[in-house]
Amino acid sequence: MMQRLAHIDESELQKIWLNQSFTSKLKTLSGDNISVLDPGTLNSDSAGPDFHNARIRIGNLVYVGDIEIDKDYSSWKSHGHNIDVKHNKVILHISLTNKNNQHYVYTKDGRKVPNICLSQFMEKEIFEKIIADRKEINKTTKGKLKCASNSAAVEYHVKKQFLAELGIERISKKSNRIYHRLTELAYLNELNIKEPVIKYDLHPDFENKKFTHEDFKEKKLWQQLFYELLFEALGYTKNKSIMLKLAQAADINLLNKLDSDKNFNLTVESVLFNISGLMPEVRNLPKEEVSDYTMALFKRWEDIAKLYDGEKYDETDWHFFRTRPQNFPTIRITGGAKYIEMILKENMIGNIIKKIEEIRSTKVLISSLRSLMIIKAKGFWKTHYVFDQSAKQEIKYFVGISRADEIIINVVIPFFMVYFDVFGNKVLSKKVLSIYNSYDQRFSNRIIEDVAQSIQTPDLLKKSIYAQGMIQLFRSYCSKDKCLQCRIGKVVFT
Repeated sequence: MMQRLAHIDESELQKIWLNQSFTSKLKTLSGDNISVLDPGTLNSDSAGPDFHNARIRIGNLVYVGDIEIDKDYSSWKSHGHNIDVKHNKVILHISLTNKNNQHYVYTKDGRKVPNICLSQFMEKEIFEKIIADRKEINKTTKGKLKCASNSAAVEYHVKKQFLAELGIERISKKSNRIYHRLTELAYLNELNIKEPVIKYDLHPDFENKKFTHEDFKEKKLWQQLFYELLFEALGYTKNKSIMLKLAQAADINLLNKLDSDKNFNLTVESVLFNISGLMPEVRNLPKEEVSDYTMALFKRWEDIAKLYDGEKYDETDWHFFRTRPQNFPTIRITGGAKYIEMILKENMIGNIIKKIEEIRSTKVLISSLRSLMIIKAKGFWKTHYVFDQSAKQEIKYFVGISRADEIIINVVIPFFMVYFDVFGNKVLSKKVLSIYNSYDQRFSNRIIEDVAQSIQTPDLLKKSIYAQGMIQLFRSYCSKDKCLQCRIGKVVFT
């Protein structure tokens, strides 16, 4: 059922809330009864909470404020609501799914906001009908936006300018999210504690703390941040969350304790595969069924395990089904292990800073960054997609050119914008932004292609700032039926 719920859009969840289409009495995840006195007014802007001026009774108290609706609980943070002042007046966070039944989220000012999980108060048949209706709509509008038939009415330069602005908005959001994670890492480091299992357990004082560049001088903060961002990007869509968790479990502090005299890359792979839960049960297999490589990982972990007392994951936490073999978690983790070696042993962050400082030509700089992020396949995983079962053909890259481009756009550029901003180097920060403005990416996706086709801007879909603008356009306007708030939609529909 969870997989099927993924097909429901936020706009449909908004309708459910507006119409109060519930089949049982609402309760927060902490058990308090909820009475909806006024569901509020739907927000017509692309930014901010979904509903304003709602009135609800939680327990014996009446609250007046905003309502935010997300498809999943984790979206509160991944969408940056926790660092957005526009969400400071939210009185209730609603999500369709909440796997771990988390009771609260926190606003930027540190206030605790209760959650409700929508799927607990709806009949299965209602969701099935929404999904069926969505499929029927998709049959007739597949690959096209609502404005597709009339988008030519909008002048090309207007569309181009709007996409550029949205592209800047998107990279700014990524940078804000990265900076916020940096402050979390600095705060945890200051308190000398491990990563909380539940991120929202950070003390409310954290939200009020004023940070300066002095708080971010430790090299390991930037290494851990870069490591997390790279692994999250390597996880692609299906394994994004678990890859991030793996990077937080097998953190820089642990990796720095490992014996550097041995094969460091093998050591890192042993740590990652054992903590991830993807490592085979070597003890239970006949020796002839275990490769030398797998046995080497197993033996290395026996030496390391005593250093680790954190969380371990399970194979069931990872998605292989309907994933291209090239995107299997095993391959991505292997590529990630090489990135870790580059971060810790080859001063990867310092090397990128040097390239940005010294290479004057934007074109040459882009080529140099691309070459750095591409990881060629070698060793055991050149001929395997999974443990102890050979692939039908050799694997050429752990991280190919398309994924390298994606990582540069989504990780490298916003990361170094934050880095240079933190330390007050506005010149290099602007230089990083100029890379974004000039980047011709080698990757695309369905959203970019559909938007480019619908608004008749196919010549822009390979230029990163416009391609990212297309994603922002779709997510902020098209997918939320906010056509009349969109600069293109206003012309087309009025």
